[in-house]
Amino acid sequence: MNLHTIDTGFFKLDGGAMFGVVPKSIWQKTNPADENNLCTWAMRCLLVEDGDRLILIDTGIGNKQSEKFFSHYYLHGDATMDSSLAAKGFHRDDITDVFLTHLHFDHVGGAVLRDGELLKPAFKNATYWSNPQHWDWAVNPNDREKASFLKENILPIQESGQLRFIDALNGAKFTDDISIRLAYGHTDAMMLPLINYKGKQILYMADLLPSVGHLPLPYVMAYDMFPLKTLEERKIYWNEAVEKEYILYLEHDPVNECCTLQQTEKGIRIKETFSLDKL
Repeated sequence: MNLHTIDTGFFKLDGGAMFGVVPKSIWQKTNPADENNLCTWAMRCLLVEDGDRLILIDTGIGNKQSEKFFSHYYLHGDATMDSSLAAKGFHRDDITDVFLTHLHFDHVGGAVLRDGELLKPAFKNATYWSNPQHWDWAVNPNDREKASFLKENILPIQESGQLRFIDALNGAKFTDDISIRLAYGHTDAMMLPLINYKGKQILYMADLLPSVGHLPLPYVMAYDMFPLKTLEERKIYWNEAVEKEYILYLEHDPVNECCTLQQTEKGIRIKETFSLDKL
């Protein structure tokens, strides 16, 4: 097995929304905001070479939305899905599986592209993977979350016939070396791949831990649907990460790709940060 970081650029979100009840005077020390109170975030995906499968975990925001849509998110940076794949010697048509942690637009937007008036899967040879509970949650969204679940990012996947569901709620594994953990606080049934790699375990954090600046337990995003559930889940996962020496892969941290955790007098904090290629 080989793992590759796939950078798809940066975007901006409101710092207050990203840190919930935490005051700006505290969170800006790790994630400084611009004059509009916006912080920069990565859209870092992961490519897994596993035998004859080439698995892409999440897809970034894509580029098919309107100019008005993108004006809210200030996309920047030179990296794109295609350029990052090419840098690793791959093309989007080589992807055999697209694993979607959840269906918010910054994770699934790149899964579908616009071809003239048509919307179609961006990875024509891939099987797309979600789970039934989260899919139903996304296609029948609540009023608070529906701005994150855009039908044009989701329905073309199903209409193409390329969608499959994982029975993740009953403990199904994705591959021999990739099991699936679940989290319910950010959105219903978000999937976190746990990857056995070179004798270590790498947990893909999706939106459970957006950045190292979010590590203290109360630093829960205002975007989370069930913040107390997130708090409970973070306690469980943080302790497990220390005990089992997980490497945490960070999707949104603008600087750090990976980190490990340790117990300190102030609680669980960062032990090390490093890039994936250092493993």
